[in-house]
Amino acid sequence: MALAQAETRTTTVRLPRPVYDQVKCVLDQKRGSGTGQARISLNDFIVAAIKAYLKMYRRRQIDAAFAGMAEDADYQKEAKLIAEDFEFSDWEALGLEEKDLEGGPI
Repeated sequence: MALAQAETRTTTVRLPRPVYDQVKCVLDQKRGSGTGQARISLNDFIVAAIKAYLKMYRRRQIDAAFAGMAEDADYQKEAKLIAEDFEFSDWEALGLEEKDLEGGPI
């Protein structure tokens, strides 16, 4: 059975000459390194770079959302109430873990 290929779109990318030259230099070094690494095409390099950028972008969006929570008074009150509700079970779990690490009966 043939492996399903990801659907692709063809597009044109215009790179500033210095960026293009740097990428070509990296690719040439990888090809000439003799480490047995698989050859990587310019297309594969660009796709990998875009994926890495998108991952970083999504991470920053998540971080920004969490940063907003730190300044949200309603969220802070709710988080404190939840922490207080679970305080006893948290201490109980910690005690069980300490007993387990000491080798005592649980």
